Amino acid sequence: MTATPVELLATSLFALAVLHTFSVKRFAHWAHQFPKGSVQENLLHFLAETEVVFGLWAAALFAGVAALKGSVHEAVHYIESLNYTEPKFVLVVMVVAATRPVVRLAESFISLIARALPLQESMAFYVSALSFGSLLGSFITEPAAMTLLAILLKRRYFDRDISPRLAYATLGLLFVNVSIGGTLTHFAAPPVLMVAAKWQWDTAFMFTHFGWKAAIACLASTALVAALFRKEILAVKPQAHAQQSIPVWLTLMHVLFLAAVVAFAHHPDVFFGVFMLFLGLVTATREHQDNLKLREGLLVGFFLAGLVTLGSLQSWWLKPLIAGMDGITLFLGATGLTAITDNAALTYLGSLVEGITPDLKYALVAGAVTGGGLTVIANAPNPAGVGILQTSEAFRGEGISPLGLFLGALAPTLVALLCFWFL
Repeated sequence: MTATPVELLATSLFALAVLHTFSVKRFAHWAHQFPKGSVQENLLHFLAETEVVFGLWAAALFAGVAALKGSVHEAVHYIESLNYTEPKFVLVVMVVAATRPVVRLAESFISLIARALPLQESMAFYVSALSFGSLLGSFITEPAAMTLLAILLKRRYFDRDISPRLAYATLGLLFVNVSIGGTLTHFAAPPVLMVAAKWQWDTAFMFTHFGWKAAIACLASTALVAALFRKEILAVKPQAHAQQSIPVWLTLMHVLFLAAVVAFAHHPDVFFGVFMLFLGLVTATREHQDNLKLREGLLVGFFLAGLVTLGSLQSWWLKPLIAGMDGITLFLGATGLTAITDNAALTYLGSLVEGITPDLKYALVAGAVTGGGLTVIANAPNPAGVGILQTSEAFRGEGISPLGLFLGALAPTLVALLCFWFL
């Protein structure tokens, strides 16, 4: 494994970004030790924002490339050589999916399933949202499913004085289930998108090799967490709140706009045009709308753009590492590597390995989606969930602990491992 100076710099900054991601709660703690409004407090709060981490270190890489190459033009050329379609798409789909008509429709769908379950309302909605709701990601894309579920779970559970243990168990379950729940189709999960066309995987292939196993894993993991925290979940009483009726035609228009964004997911110039038209509709119907989550969407897009900028120069060590593994080693290795690098980048690098067998292809993608809930950076939709949930009352105003997320995701990850390898 030989690396250029730029690649070595990128890997060093990538490692620092990962460490920074795991230290954001510590920065927030340090910020409280300085006078409110002071430069030190503001700077530490800035460094404690999870969404700025990779963008911040990507900016350092830009400066480093300019210094090493002796030209800002070379750094600009590197940035322009990258594909930022995914961060742009996540920004747009997150804002569209977080609107009141779409959220209300998703809540009605999940509630309909919940009423069919022989469980009390609080438990039934919890099970329905985290199992069947996660599988929605296969049809409306994982970032949209993450956004919808995070909003619903925040209002119904995370802001209802639940314990930190239940909060982190639910957060880990959500991230793992969304990561594997997008594998029923070939177009919804980022790590699958990276290889589907090259390996000629269609929806029929995905469902028969991945989808049904993912559905079983989602149901089993949700049942496990629900059983462990049964008393506390049942103690969360339904929250009565008046809901303004939304015209059916407006909900239909939102669904059509969401479908258009998903359909043109690989064409940013087109889906940004669709987004502009959507913003016009929202402005004209503001009486039926909540405030758009533009800030949250921009921060998540910035996070993912930074991940693309740093991650694209990691192939010098990742590609030979992947090429040297056998089936079970690659499966477990991909699960572990996903925790420290984006799973879509991992599968993309795997697709560049010549002569990879069908069994190794399966092991790589199965491992990548299985490990997608272990950290914030493991799966592209995770920053969207963090952006919405980190201000929840359940986290006591301290944000989300990376260690807490990792521990909360361990059990669902193990269930997914067993399902994808032994079923």
